Formats: sequence, structure tokens, C-alpha cells
Amino acid sequence: MDESIIDNTNIERNLTSLTNQEYEELIESLQEKIEIQTKEISSHKKENEQLKKENNQLKRTPLFVASVIDTLDSGEVYLRQQGNNQEYITGCAEDLKSELKPGMKVAVNNALSIVRIVANSVDSRVRVMELIESPDVTFEKIGGLREEIEEVREAVEYPLTKPEIFRRIGVEPPKGILLYGPPGTGKTLIAKAVAHQANATFIRMSGSELVHKFIGEGAQMVRELFTMARERAPSIVFIDEIDAIGTIRMHDGTSGSAEVQRTLMQLLAEMDGFDNRGDVRIMGATNRVDMLDPALLRPGRFDRVVLVPLPDTAARHEILKIHSAKMQLVGIPLDKLAAETDNSTGAELEAICREAGMMAVRRDADAITWPDFEEAMRKVKDKTQKPDIMFL
Repeated sequence: MDESIIDNTNIERNLTSLTNQEYEELIESLQEKIEIQTKEISSHKKENEQLKKENNQLKRTPLFVASVIDTLDSGEVYLRQQGNNQEYITGCAEDLKSELKPGMKVAVNNALSIVRIVANSVDSRVRVMELIESPDVTFEKIGGLREEIEEVREAVEYPLTKPEIFRRIGVEPPKGILLYGPPGTGKTLIAKAVAHQANATFIRMSGSELVHKFIGEGAQMVRELFTMARERAPSIVFIDEIDAIGTIRMHDGTSGSAEVQRTLMQLLAEMDGFDNRGDVRIMGATNRVDMLDPALLRPGRFDRVVLVPLPDTAARHEILKIHSAKMQLVGIPLDKLAAETDNSTGAELEAICREAGMMAVRRDADAITWPDFEEAMRKVKDKTQKPDIMFL
């Protein structure tokens, strides 16, 4: 306690000599101090309660997550634990038994008894694949590729935005489209433009995200991915680098390749299996189409397989115009630059524009000149066209 509040010696000595006004001032001062002390005590109580909650949380036994496979006639529940995929039969409280359904996730304790139902039925790793904020890339920002873009929009965007046309013509729209071509030609850029343009849920992922250690975990992620896509339909599923799980199936005796093949078979079943996929469009992208399994490429899964080629001279001119639109250029003939960048990808053309700008920054110049682009072309080409010396 504050010593100034309880100082009996000084108070007894001076009480008789105080006037009424001084009494009032003393009382007000003591009341202010009491209020301060009361607030401090209340704050300490709240802090103490919070520390008790945190302490109890640290002492609490952790719960494990399991999936309900089936509910038995005996009242017991058949579960599969997440992670190690061990299966067991356990019991649960009567109030939970009526709410349990196959496929639902539950929390179990060390005794493997069901404690509660986990609200989120979709794996968190799948939920984060849903694109919340669409990219700012539009089809106008993609140079060239007009025919390829139109094929993509016909297969992915128009069935969602103009379904009445397909009903009027009486044709079923393509179920999926695969983009393939050299790296840096704009496959993922087209997918970003689709995500920006289409009024639908866009779910993006990389093929390597489906490769997991434990048996059945990758296949389960594929099931939950398409379940979420159906729940949020109309939706678009974009699988980048699909060759990570879609390679030709062969038996090499390793458990790793067997797990990848199980994941691929689940993907094949979801794309065109017994169950109706609903209003879900699929896009894929790869630069190794020669490695893909034939079952993945057949009509009904990827109805359209579109080559995204290297840009020609006109397309290179358009790409350079897009990337140099905000740059300060002096005497730069873009048609000449497009002619001198033969066999360059869109990504390399963007790098050339960036490097030319960096050359001007290095010189502390006011604008970018032709020598800057010449030096940038040499730098980018030397970087991208070095011979492969890995096996020399």
C-alpha cells in the first residue's frame, strides 16, 4: 500500500491544526489515491485471470484430429486419425452421436474418445488455396496470344458468364483446358487474367502441394479441394506445374512414386469420374507436356490442350510496348527492338526492359537510350542462353 495513505503519525499530529478547507482538500486527495489504487487492483485482477487461463491452456492435454469413416450400429464410431492414418473404433457422448456423419472431422483425446466436432470440414491447407483478392492482370496487359486467350475464355470464362449461349446452341462447354509451352511465355499470366475477369471463385495451387509423405494424404487433399470447389461453385481450379503429380505412371518400386500415383488417380477420378463435378472448370499449366499421363490428356478431363508459343515479331512489339509504357524513352524504335529479340519469351522481354531501366539508373540519366537496351539484351541473353554444364 502507498505509505502516504496510511501515515498515522503525521495525521494524528496535524489533524487538530487543520482547517475545514484543508480537511476537504485532504479528503479529496485521499479519494483520488483510493480510486487510483482501485483501478490498479482491478487491472491486476484481470491480468491474473488472463495468466491463469494461459497457464491452464499450457497444462491442458492436446487433442488429435481424426476423420469419421462410419458410425456403427453398436453406437461406436469408426475413425481414421489424421497424419498417421491409423484406424480405430471408439465411443462418443450421446449428444454428439446424432451429429456425426462420415467425412466429418472430430477432436479426440489421448484415450481416443471423441471430445468435440471440428467445425472446419476442409483442410486449412486447402482453404488457403482460394483466391480472395483477384490479381490486377487483365487480358489487355498480355501481349500477343490472341487466339490462345480466346480459346481459354471460351473454355473457362464464357460457360460461367454466358451460359445461355451454350444452352441455345445445345453444346456442352469444355470441362478443362491445359496450357503448355516454354517457360516464360505467359501461361500463369493468362490464369491471372482469368481470375481477374471471371465472376467466380478462383482456386489456385501448384502440383507439388499435393505431394505428401503419408499414404492417402495427397488424395485426401484432392478430394477436399474439389469438395470446396463444388461448394463454392461456380468456380475455377487452376493447377500450375501439373507435371509434378501428372507424370506417366510406372512402377519403380518406391513408396514415394506410389503415393504420387495414388494422388494422380484421385485427381483423374475427380476430374471425370463417377460423381458429377458440377459447375467447376479446370485449368492446368505445364512446360513438360511430354511427361504427362495419357489418361490426364484425354477428352473429358482436358478437352482442350493449347500451346502457348514463343511470341512472334508482332507479339514481341506488343509486349515491349506494354512493359515500356511508363518508361522514359529517347529514340527507341520498338519495332527494331522486337526484330533483334528473336526467340525471346515474354518474361525475357520484361527483363530486358527492366535491365535497360537499371542501366539508366546507374548512369543517373533522365531517360533510357538505345545503348541501354543493347547492353540489357546482351546481359539477359547471356544469362538465359548459357550452355548446360551440369554433366560436363
